[in-house]
Amino acid sequence: MKEEKEKYVDVELAQGGVLRVEPVTPHIFRIRLRPDAQFKEPSLIRYGIIRSDWEPVDFSVETLDDSLTIRTQGASLEISRKDGRLILHDGSGKVLLQEADSPRSSLESGFNAEFQLGDGEKLYGLGDEARDRIQKRGHRTQMWVKNVASYVPIPFLMSTSGWGILLNTTWRHFFDMGYSQEDRLRFWSRQGELDYYLIAGETMPMLIDRYTDIAGKPHLLPLWGYGLTFVCNQQVSAREMLDDCLNFRREEIPCDLVGLEPGWMSQNYDYTVNKKWHPERFYLPQWSSKGPHTFLGAAGRLGFKMSLWLCCDYDLSFVEEALVPKEPESEERHPDDFEQDQHFGHNPLRMDKLTKPEEPWFEHLKKFVDQGVSAFKMDGANQVNEHPDRKWGNGMEDEEMHNLYPTLLNKQMSLGFKEHTGRRAMIYSSGGYTGIQKYSATWAGDTGGGPRPLVSILNHGLSGHSNASCDMDAFNPQGIHFGFLMPWSQLCSWAYWRHPWLLGEKLLPIFKYYARLRYRLLPYIYSMAHTASRTGMPIMRSMNLTFPDDAKCDNCMQQYMFGDAFLAGAFTDKVYLPEGRWIDYWTGKNYQGKQEVTCQIPEDRGGPLFIRAGAIIPHWPDMDYVGQKPVDTIALNVYPEGESSFTLYEDDGVTYNYLEGAVAVTQITCRATEKEISLTIAPHAGSYQGMPETRSYDINLHSETVPTQVTLNGESSDWSYGEDTRVIRLKVEEDPEREKPAVIVCSYE
Repeated sequence: MKEEKEKYVDVELAQGGVLRVEPVTPHIFRIRLRPDAQFKEPSLIRYGIIRSDWEPVDFSVETLDDSLTIRTQGASLEISRKDGRLILHDGSGKVLLQEADSPRSSLESGFNAEFQLGDGEKLYGLGDEARDRIQKRGHRTQMWVKNVASYVPIPFLMSTSGWGILLNTTWRHFFDMGYSQEDRLRFWSRQGELDYYLIAGETMPMLIDRYTDIAGKPHLLPLWGYGLTFVCNQQVSAREMLDDCLNFRREEIPCDLVGLEPGWMSQNYDYTVNKKWHPERFYLPQWSSKGPHTFLGAAGRLGFKMSLWLCCDYDLSFVEEALVPKEPESEERHPDDFEQDQHFGHNPLRMDKLTKPEEPWFEHLKKFVDQGVSAFKMDGANQVNEHPDRKWGNGMEDEEMHNLYPTLLNKQMSLGFKEHTGRRAMIYSSGGYTGIQKYSATWAGDTGGGPRPLVSILNHGLSGHSNASCDMDAFNPQGIHFGFLMPWSQLCSWAYWRHPWLLGEKLLPIFKYYARLRYRLLPYIYSMAHTASRTGMPIMRSMNLTFPDDAKCDNCMQQYMFGDAFLAGAFTDKVYLPEGRWIDYWTGKNYQGKQEVTCQIPEDRGGPLFIRAGAIIPHWPDMDYVGQKPVDTIALNVYPEGESSFTLYEDDGVTYNYLEGAVAVTQITCRATEKEISLTIAPHAGSYQGMPETRSYDINLHSETVPTQVTLNGESSDWSYGEDTRVIRLKVEEDPEREKPAVIVCSYE
C-alpha cells in the first residue's frame, strides 16, 4: 500500500502557492490550490458526502524544467510548474481540456479557474439551477440554493469533449460557460479555496458514472416508492384521509403512499422537536398510540403507506461535527475568575432556542415511524432560505453552510430512517445540493407540473440524480401523461382538489388508465432504477444522453427517453425520432427515425409515446398497490429488431439487502433476422427473501406476419397469433432447477 505522501503530488509554483494533485482513480484527478501546503478537508468530505476512501492508484511522475506530468493507466495531467495551468489528456494522449489562465486561490478573496472551450463543444449538468435550457454553453449562473429559482444546484459540469468537473465547495460560487467569452469556461467564488475533481470519460454516461463514484450513486427507493404518491388536502382529518384511501380502492386506481400536509401537526408549521399529532384531526389515544386500531393501521390494511410533511430549521451541524474526530479541549480556569456568579456560569449562551445540540434531528421522528409512518416530505420551508445573521454550530457562516444544509437534512433523514428501521427511506425534498442523489428523491417544489419542471428533471438526470419528480397537473390530459411517465409520480392536492374522482367524466378515465399503465410497468421502471443505482444513468433521460451523435437531440426539452425502451413527448404533439425504427404506442404505426413527426394522439391520451424497436418490456399483472399479490407471472412485451437485450432486476423492495447481493437478475435477449426471431430467457441468477418459488412468462412477441413455426427449447409449443394485434402469444415456465434457459424460436419462410 502506498505511503500517504505517494497518494498525491504537491507542486510548488514559481509564482507562489502549492498545487496539490491527487489521482483518486485512473480517470479522476483531485486538484487543490492554496498559498501553502496546509490543506484541510472541506465539509463535503468531513461529513462523508463526497467519497474519501479511495483505493491507491498507480501513477508515475515525469518532471521537466517547466512542467510536470502525472500519468495513470487511463489519463494524464500536465502541470505548469510556473503558474499551475493544467492540460488533461486521455489515455491515448489526446487533449481533453486545457487551462486558459493561471488558477487563483486566496484565503481573502476566494478562487478562480478558467479553461478553453473548443468549437462545437457542448456542456451539460449543474442540476436544477435553470429551467429554460439543457445545453449550458453560453450560459452564466450562480450556484446557490434559492426558493423556486434554484432548488437543487449541483456543481457538476460535463462536456461532449470527454471531460467533467465537480467543484468541491459549498460556498456561493459562479459558472460562466462561454457567456462572457465564447471560448472560455470560468468558475469562481469570493470565498473558499480552489478544490475540484477533473474527470476523463469518452461518453456522458461514462462521465456520470464516474461523477457518481465521487458523490454517490442514486438511492434506490423502496419498490412502492415508484408507484403513486397522493398528498391529501391540507385540511383533512384522519377520517377524510381514510375516505381518500377508500376512494382509490373503490375507483380501482392503484396508489401506494398517502401524504399529509402541515395540518397534521398540533401546531401548524412546527419546526421544533416537540411536534405532535393534531389532537382533533388526528386523534391517537395517549394510552394506545400505535397498533392496528389507529388510523395508520387502517390505512395500512388498505395497502397504503403514510407520509408526513416536515419543515426544518434545526442546526444539523452539531451532529455532523460530533462524528468528526477532534482533539480534546483543555478546561483550565482563567486566572482572573475569582468570584463565580452562578447565575451566569461558564456555559455558552445559545441564541438558537430550537436546536438541542446533543439530540439528532431524526430522534424525535422515531415515534411517528414506530406508529406506522413510512415516508417524509421535506418542504422547502427554511431549508432553501438564507440565514444571513446565523452562526451555525460548526462555526460556519451562512455563506458556507447554506448550500450544504439541504443535503445534510436529507442525509440525516435517510440514514436516521435506515438505522432505526433497517428499511429503505422514502424521503422526498424540494431542496438539495451535491450528494442529494444518494439520500433522497426530490420534486420540483411548488412550481406545478408543466414544461419547466420537465426541464428541471432532465437537468437532474444529467447531474447524476435519478429520483426526481414534480407535482402532477391533473387538470389536463397532458399533465397526467407527463405525471405518470417520470421516475416517481406524485399527485399533491395541498390547498386544492386534485382527487382523481373529482376530475370529471373525461379526465377520470384518463387518470385511471395511466395509473394502471404505470403499475403494470413497475418491473421495467424498477429495473431502470436499479441501473441508476449502479451506474448513475437516470430513469428519465434527455435525448442527447442516449443519442449523443445526433445534433437534433442536443436541446430537446419536450421529449425524453423513459428508460431504454420508451420515447415520451410532453406538452406537445410533435417529437423528433432519432435513427432506428419506432412504434407509436397508441396506434401501432411504425416510423423510421431521423425525422420529426406530428403524432396522432387519441382523445383519451395526453401525449406522444413511442417504443424503440428491439425493446423488451416486462409487465406486472394489474394490482392496486405493490405487494397486493405475488408476482409469479410476468408478461414480456417484445418488439424484435436486430440484437437487443433487457436485464430484469428484482429484490425484496424494502431493505438494503440488495447492496449485499440479495438480487435476482434475469437476462433476456432477442435476435431477429428476416427468417427467424429468437428470444432467450436465462435462468435468473441470485435470490432474495420472499422471491416467488416459480416463475412463468406470458410472451407477447410483436410480429408483422404469422410465423410458420414456433418452438420452445427445440420442441413445438402451444402458441397463437392475433391478426388484429399482430402478436405471437405463448406461455413459458422457468426451469425449476434454474439451470437451463428458455429459448423461443419463431421461424418464417
